[in-house]
Amino acid sequence: MVPRLAGWDWDSLDPELRKSFEVALHAGAAMALLITRRAEIADEVRALNGRRAVVLTLSFLPAAFVGYRWERTIESKLGGPRSTAAGLIAGAVLMALADRAPQRRGHGEARALDGLALGIGQAAALIPGVSRNGATLTAARMRGFDRDQANLLSRTVALPVILGAVALKGARLARRGVTTDQKRWLAIGVATSLVSTLASNGLIRVIERDRALLPYSAYRIAFALLILARLGGARPAPEDRSVVESPLMKERETR
Repeated sequence: MVPRLAGWDWDSLDPELRKSFEVALHAGAAMALLITRRAEIADEVRALNGRRAVVLTLSFLPAAFVGYRWERTIESKLGGPRSTAAGLIAGAVLMALADRAPQRRGHGEARALDGLALGIGQAAALIPGVSRNGATLTAARMRGFDRDQANLLSRTVALPVILGAVALKGARLARRGVTTDQKRWLAIGVATSLVSTLASNGLIRVIERDRALLPYSAYRIAFALLILARLGGARPAPEDRSVVESPLMKERETR
């Protein structure tokens, strides 16, 4: 939303390249988490058994299937500012409601149904405005996990999905070709995301200590209202046509 709020000509860019840049930002953040949470990740790997492997698999498959099959359709239909604002608000309401669930489950208690719930959350996060982290936190809290464990589950199931998205986008970009200038901007996106996540690691650890999710919900709603207010005085934005009307997309649909 930042490019649109700032008035940049974001919708004129190649939709595939736009999405690849967003994935590059996630890749940088994932690299930072691998560095800063390496001890935690190593503990999870050592504790991996059949049950945990099932949880991880079920948390990955829904997002992988939906992303591979319908990602472009979702982006074309729901990728505009108003749809994104709606996703922010809907996610905020669900997050606030989920956080009212009793904190009765803790470390090592995740089962297959929990993995499936996390996977559905990650699949839903393909809708612009529905944060992956927010969706998995919501799913974990709905399943009764305490906040600390909900955060751990959200981080644990993130890496396979992010790595899968990076691999898919990388393969698509390799097939179509990327200019030197585009490679440079993708590298800058990865680097800045990596550095900013590393720099904010201390703050992340502080706010994850059994914090209520209500402030996140309030932030999401405030941001959505900012988007809607910014768009209120402008002519109707071609939010749902920006990707569909792209010559590149028309060519893909014809094929």
